[in-house]
Amino acid sequence: MVRLSLQGNELDEFDLKILGILQRDNAVPQREIGAAVNLSAPAVQRRIKRMEESGVIAANVAVVDPEKVGRPITIVVEVEVASEQIELLDAAKASFAAAPEVQQCYYVTGEADFVLIVTVASMAEYEALTRRLFFANPNIRRFRTLVAMDRVKTGMAVPLG
Repeated sequence: MVRLSLQGNELDEFDLKILGILQRDNAVPQREIGAAVNLSAPAVQRRIKRMEESGVIAANVAVVDPEKVGRPITIVVEVEVASEQIELLDAAKASFAAAPEVQQCYYVTGEADFVLIVTVASMAEYEALTRRLFFANPNIRRFRTLVAMDRVKTGMAVPLG
């Protein structure tokens, strides 16, 4: 049996198969998961609970289509800061994390310091966001806006082997 140990979390083939099923649809009943991986429903339940408690499963959420809830514009924003002092970086991270329009935020290497994925209802809403997050922050040197023309692929599924 193959075992994968990541940051103290040991995962075997059963765990990886369970994760694969849950990443596609986390509403699959545990008895169906058990049938698919040759385990009992209680064994599946124990494994899922262990993976939730250890942080392997970070959340159980519904994936919402932004367009269907009135937020049809997806924007990728590259942000460059003026200073990389820890306190200033932490403040930028906190402001990006607190903005509900920011779906994802990455602290990156290269020309930009951060890459944000933003969803908004209109360009007016995006302009207000830029004023709040970027123009009001003296540590933001510049930002570059890339408006997505089409959401070709989105998802959070992690390849499992």
